[in-house]
This record gives sequence, C-alpha cells and structure tokens, in this order.
Amino acid sequence: MYSVLTSAINHPDGINPYRGLFNHRIIESLAASGLPVDAVSPRPFAPPIGPYSEYASIPDIEECGAYTVHRPRFWYLLPKRLLYGLSGDSYARRVPRYVERTFETPDVVHACHIFPDGYGMLPYVREHDVPLFVVSHGALLNGFGEHPPGVDARVRETLSAATGVLCVSDALAETARSLTDPAKVTTVPIGADPDEFPVEERARIRRELNVDPDETVVLFVGEFSERKGIAELIELLPDLDVSDVTFAFVGHGGPLEDDFRRAIARSEFSEHVYTGMPSETLREWYAAADLLLLPSHAEGRPTVIYEAMASETAVLASDVGGVAEQVVDGVTGHLVPPGDVAALRDALERLSSNSDRLHRFGRAGYDRLLEQEWTWDGHARRLRELHLAAIE
Repeated sequence: MYSVLTSAINHPDGINPYRGLFNHRIIESLAASGLPVDAVSPRPFAPPIGPYSEYASIPDIEECGAYTVHRPRFWYLLPKRLLYGLSGDSYARRVPRYVERTFETPDVVHACHIFPDGYGMLPYVREHDVPLFVVSHGALLNGFGEHPPGVDARVRETLSAATGVLCVSDALAETARSLTDPAKVTTVPIGADPDEFPVEERARIRRELNVDPDETVVLFVGEFSERKGIAELIELLPDLDVSDVTFAFVGHGGPLEDDFRRAIARSEFSEHVYTGMPSETLREWYAAADLLLLPSHAEGRPTVIYEAMASETAVLASDVGGVAEQVVDGVTGHLVPPGDVAALRDALERLSSNSDRLHRFGRAGYDRLLEQEWTWDGHARRLRELHLAAIE
C-alpha cells in the first residue's frame, strides 16, 4: 500500500460538469483500487464581475465519489495565447504551498497533465524527493512548438524532471521519446467499463428516445470545434443522401456550435442536438447507437472510442493520432483520412445502410476492449505497477 497525490486542472465541477471526465475516472480508479488518494484540481481566482465571475461559486472542497477534490486558487492570466506560461508559474507558486499545509507527504505525485499540473508540482516533488508521474492525453505534445511563449520550455523541464511520462497512445509516446529520456516513457491506455452501458436495454431506450427500432443511430460526442471535424460535418450534412438514419450530436459547446446548428437546421437531421447531457443519458445514447462518428483532425486515444467499444457501437473515425491503435479498420470500424469530406460521406452512406456489418464491428470492438484490458480496473492496475516500481 502506498499513497498518491493527484493534480488535475481539467476536472469536473459545477460550472463544467463534463470537463476532464477522463481525469475524474483516472483518480477514481486509483481510489477504488484501495489506495489512499488526495486530489487537487486548481481553479483560477474569479473576478468579481464579468463572464468568469461564476467560477467564484465553485466550492473549495467537494466530495467526488470515491475521493475528495480540493480546489486551491491560482492566477490564470489572459490572454492565454500570450500568458499561459506565466499562469503555470502561478500554479507552481501557490498550489504546492496549499498541498504542503493540507496533506501528508505522499509516496507518489500523479499529475494528470504535463502542463500545468506536472510543471506546477515540480517545486513540491523536488522539496520532498517524491516521484512525479505526468500524463499526456494528446493536445500538449501534438501541439509542441506551437504553444504560447515559454510553455514549450516548461514542458521540457517537466519531462526532464518526471520519473515517468505516461502517454495514452503509442503515437504520443513516440513524440514524448523525442523530447526526453525514452526509458521513462510508457504507453498507459485509459478505457471504459462495459457494465456502465445498458446495452441489454437497447429496445426500451430507443422507445424512450423516440427512435425507430429499424433506424441506424449515428452518434457524435465532443466539442463543436474545428479540431473535432465539425467544419466537415457542416459541409456534409445538409445534402447527405441517407435514409432511415437518426443523428445525435452531443457537444460541450465550442466555437462552431452556432454554425453547426444552422447547418443542421438546413438538413433533415435536426432532431437530436444537445449541449451538455447527464452521464447516464449519454450512456443510454451509446447503448442506442449503431455508429460513433468522430472526424477529428488530432487525437490521442479518445475516450469516446473506448466508450463506443464498451457499448458495442461501431466506429467511423479519422485516422489520426492513436485512433488506429483502437480501431481495427474493417474489423471494429472504418477509418478515413482527416478532412476528407468525400471519403467521410462515402463511408457514412455505405455503413449506415448495412446494419449487419455495424453489428459485427460493434461486437468485435467490445471483444477487443476486454482482450486488451482497456477498462478502468486495467488502467489502475497498470498505474499501480509503475508507481510501485518507482518507490520500491
């Protein structure tokens, strides 16, 4: 038995209940495995008025399932494109002090992102000589060289100081090895738990969602942004030639949301567009769906694909990042080049009319998830092995 301190700036709260759900799952999996876990999810100081003033209402300490999350404050400076590096410095000055006076010294610090979480905890791990593990989910390493001033240097410093660099995909691990000692880099996939998806109630769920039992349900889950391929969907959907198909779009806001809603209004697929959705309802949509649609421009190994696999849902996705490590083209789904509207259109039209093939893909994806142990129990086991190797 050993103790863990986790840090995760991206973590659900009352303002953004879907933000960083994968980080909540990571921390919860460690706590559920029986480890003593302390968790910090720093939040910016909120201004007294203006668009960010509501963040003052977020409680400083809150129960979060199997663990308690603490939210110390730091200065998050705007505009981000210029001052993000300095925001990381504020994190590094303020959060370790909070940790020092609030918790016993842990055996391991597990930062859910390289920056600012890992960088922000560097003063603490150096002071206490505690192993630091940092996680890369995609955006930070995929965008290396294009970050605001000073961020890349802070990322390099963090990678150099970390005991372990944990990447969610082999593609990200290859990038990380080009930036630091390759020996400390490991692929540690996240996952999803099939027990959470009520696939056996599919017929009832479809009735309650007002979906015809014979229709093909295509589900999109993600931000309404260019990175998630929304521009391609805006071009594609108004004149897409398919029949007996229901689309459900579950987003978390994003800069293209208004444009996307206008495109949907011009199409025949206008029934199911949501911004925000309770987790239980989203899992029902997964159970009801035949096909997950993810035309992203960049990814690590996206959580939504694991969730599709757990719910026996086939996948149509862009061949980017670690997606091909999850989806076996022609076996568990179909991959298309990113940004290729014609290929996406052709794949949608072919797959949506072949329910038997979608069923085979979905079942094969489910089997692959279990064979690879891409579950949260499997994730926690891998983390414990790495942590113990560092402290024994």
